[in-house]
Amino acid sequence: MLYRILGCLLLFLMRSPAGAQVRFSFATDISILRNFSTQQKFWALGQTVQGNFHFSRSESVYAWLSYHTNGSFTNTFTAAAKSPSTAPANLSYDVKGQWRFRQVSVGWKHYFMGRFNGTDRFNFYGLGGFGLLFATAENSIVSEIDTASYNLSEMPVIGTYDFKRLTIDLGLGAEYPMGANIYLYGDLRTWLPASSYPSSVFHNPNKVPLPVMAQIGLRILIGQDEEE
Repeated sequence: MLYRILGCLLLFLMRSPAGAQVRFSFATDISILRNFSTQQKFWALGQTVQGNFHFSRSESVYAWLSYHTNGSFTNTFTAAAKSPSTAPANLSYDVKGQWRFRQVSVGWKHYFMGRFNGTDRFNFYGLGGFGLLFATAENSIVSEIDTASYNLSEMPVIGTYDFKRLTIDLGLGAEYPMGANIYLYGDLRTWLPASSYPSSVFHNPNKVPLPVMAQIGLRILIGQDEEE
């Protein structure tokens, strides 16, 4: 359903309002992601594909799809004995978590310096929007523990689960014109959680997600460039 809504929005944006010309550009990049969620810090590699709809020299609407490789982390938890006669009464065990992020986002891009089709200098921009994060989380026990004699911690649960989050997406970037309507760009982005609800799949429910991403890629402006 979300992809249908996004597709309808893209078709709407591609239809130029009366008296206005909307330019389009396509971009793709590779990224390094570092998640800073409490007890769930990890690194991952990713890619973003992005469409930009340029309504003026400094104002654009973007829509992107991004995905990342698995990121992993390990934490220690305590299992309590089921019987008072069991010794020791508590045992520590390690749980390995693996997360994989996929996200769609729609938002606004503003050029603070330069313009979307500038050709004579660096262009600097900021972006902000809203996204929907799709994540797959897998928890597995690393250390041996007798589950017949001990109760595992209620959180995190062992197994593979999916979770979703609404996000507020923010970023700053710069791009350099390489000629032939091709721009080399790099930016820093983050997704801030816009929704929150408890889930037993998390090792810690605070600040999920909380990534910082560094991107480098190419943006291609479609059609002949026109001086405004």
